[in-house]
Parts: sequence; structure tokens; C-alpha cells
Amino acid sequence: MMKIAERLIRAAKSPNLFGRGVNRLYHRRFNRRRFNTDGVDVFEEDWDNLLILDACRYDMFANHHELPGRLESRISRGAATVEFLRGNFVDRSLEDTVYVTANPQFYRNRDRLPTDLHDVINIWRTDGWDDEYQTVLPETVNEYALEAIDRYPHKRLVVHYIQPHYPFLGSETSFDKNHLNLEQPDEERVWDQLMTGRLNVDRDVLWQLYVDNLLHALPHAEALMTALSGKTVVTADHGNMLGERASPVPIKEWGHPRGIYTKQLVKVPWLVYDEGPRRSVVAEQTDDAHEAVDEDIVTERLEDLGYR
Repeated sequence: MMKIAERLIRAAKSPNLFGRGVNRLYHRRFNRRRFNTDGVDVFEEDWDNLLILDACRYDMFANHHELPGRLESRISRGAATVEFLRGNFVDRSLEDTVYVTANPQFYRNRDRLPTDLHDVINIWRTDGWDDEYQTVLPETVNEYALEAIDRYPHKRLVVHYIQPHYPFLGSETSFDKNHLNLEQPDEERVWDQLMTGRLNVDRDVLWQLYVDNLLHALPHAEALMTALSGKTVVTADHGNMLGERASPVPIKEWGHPRGIYTKQLVKVPWLVYDEGPRRSVVAEQTDDAHEAVDEDIVTERLEDLGYR
């Protein structure tokens, strides 16, 4: 109840946040659906390796990628990572699949995302986390992914990068970094600051920062897709809005709020690349003995990545 009250107070102070709430009710059909039911089930698609770029919209990818393969598009089941996970992973028997992830959201929401994966490799947990950039670098993701396929040669492989999601690598910006050092514990994150007018950054500047983050990740995605055998798909869990008008309330929207299924948020790339023979995939009993992670570490990682 406290969280609901806090949200109502915030919405009352900002017409844009109030408009976002109305739009969310519209897209979620007054909360009758918990994810975008118009999106595809990624595990029903044909692939051996699924490489996920976090928060990568289709148009940005299409205009800037030079990866080999055939580019298509899909509609995602989520406007945010948790929605994507909820729409694709929940109550599934995925004992033929290993999930290698740089994003802490699956672990944080594990009790609400019951899934029988063969293994989950949380790169962000300890040595996979880069303290300088406060994220997981794409080259680190590749290292863990290649180790995983050596260990599990007969499993489908899902690899979840963080980029192009901020923090923006190599930039001199400060608004997307140092989230652990916020003066106020309830201070708004980047996208909410833009929504409420507390942060004023030119849209073209943000777009270029986002493109640069994507361009930083793409060579590593190409290196991995060409190193893996079988059918590889490069996609995204969701997109990102950068000042476009949402609907039906035509407010300028920023970021990737849950429950708003605009084209910029749910149309994602689907690049198909074939390399060598297809993998022989075998489902085996899940190993539930995954190492527990200190909740403070989980919270810190999520805060560094801009999640409240």
C-alpha cells in the first residue's frame, strides 16, 4: 500500500507521470494482462543461441548494425526486462536451456518468475561486474557465454547483454552514472528525471549516446555469434523511448516503463545467422543448487543500472 501511495503522490506532482499511468492502464487493458500478450513467445521460435541486447529498439539497430545474417523484426512480450521475462520464462520447462545474464532482474524476481532452466549464470554477481563502469561489459559477457557452451554443449543458450542500456560506456556524462552516490535515496532515475523535467538533456545528445553504446556492444555480439555453432538470433528484450509521443495520452515518453506497448518499446530486432551444423539439444533435469547471492549485491547492481 505504501508503494501505491508513493506512486499516487508522485503522479499528482507531475502531469506526465499521471499520463503515463493512464497510458499503462490502456495498454494493459486495465491490468487484465501482465505482459504484452500480442508479442511472440521466444522459446517457440527456432534458434540454438539467443543473444539479447537490453533495451535495443528496432529502428536504431536496423540503421547502425553491420552484423552478418538476415534482419527481421518481432514484437516483444515486454516493454521492460521483467515483463519480457514474465511473458517468456514463467512456468516453463526449459531444462534444455542455459541462461547467461548480465542483468540482475531475473535473480531479483526469481520468486515471481518460476522457471525450470537447466542453469542460470549470473555474470554480474562478483568478478563479472566492472566497478569502473558500474555494469557488465559485453566482452565479459562473451567470456562467460563461451565457457557456458563448453560446459553445456547440448543446450540452447540465451545470452543477455546489458548494452545499449545505460550507463553509457566511454562517455563523460554523469547523469547516467554513480547511482549509488545519490544524495537522496528516493531521487528519481534518469528517465523519470526527464519525464518530470528535473533533467534537461537534448534528445539528439541522448540518441547519440544510445547509439554509441549500441556500437560498443555490436562487435562483441558479432564475435560471439560467429564463434557459436548452429542458428543464432540477435534480438532485444524491449526497446526504449527517447521523447516520442506515447498513446493514448500524447505525452513525451522516456525510457522503458512497464505496461506501455508502443512501437518504440516492443518492436525489436530479430537477426538470424546460421553458422555450421545445428546443435543437438537435450533436456536434462534442472540443477537447483544455484549459489545464493547477497541481496545487498543484487540491489547495488540494479541501482547502478538505473533500476529503482
